[in-house]
Amino acid sequence: MAAHVAAVEAGRPGILLALYATAEAADRHAALLDQAARVGCQARIATSEVLAAMGDTVTSQGLLAVCRLVDVPLARVLDDAPRLVAVLANVRDPGNAGTVVRAADAAGADGVVVTDASVDVHNPKSVRATAGSLFHLPVSTGVPLARAIRELRAAGLAVLAADAAGAVDLDELQDDAERGTGPFSAPVAWVFGNEAWGLPDDVLAVADAVVRVPIYGRAESLNLATAAAVCLYASARAHRRGRATPPP
Repeated sequence: MAAHVAAVEAGRPGILLALYATAEAADRHAALLDQAARVGCQARIATSEVLAAMGDTVTSQGLLAVCRLVDVPLARVLDDAPRLVAVLANVRDPGNAGTVVRAADAAGADGVVVTDASVDVHNPKSVRATAGSLFHLPVSTGVPLARAIRELRAAGLAVLAADAAGAVDLDELQDDAERGTGPFSAPVAWVFGNEAWGLPDDVLAVADAVVRVPIYGRAESLNLATAAAVCLYASARAHRRGRATPPP
């Protein structure tokens, strides 16, 4: 449901192409259908059987939206002088990818870059996992990882690689940020890798820092989306405290 609402409220012309609803859902979500009509998309009434054939969910909510792809060029993301960007490198699980987009949105990130070796973020499972965040912030897809790192760094962002074996503890970066030093004193691009095998060595070699999230309990590790949320919020907190240097 969140994705349907976000698609209607996106505010970008042409994002919402069509909206289908069962008669019961149309009554239940009348305000949403009215809002869709105001942006030029009149909902079509369909049976639950038709919606089941069109979609891939086991239990339909009675609504189905057809939207344009929301991919934007990386240059457009960088033109807005971003302070916090999430990069997905070789992330293959659609649920993880969508949840990282949601976490990036919640942390106030300025964009997400999904590299060419990652899952299609427009995969239905990814879209649902974003809970509407796919329509809230710019997402650039299909970008080669080496190019993404090069252009992010050229735009003034420190490139931090998240890795369980990282030499730098996330707590250390937060302590540095309290003193106005370290990578969090600049805009940051976090690079998150595949949950099973992590980031490739060439990425770890070129990152400004390879950062691990500390584990204080007995858990072996955090999953990708949870680790990403922790890292993104750590950067966002430093920026909110006014420690970050304005981008050039």
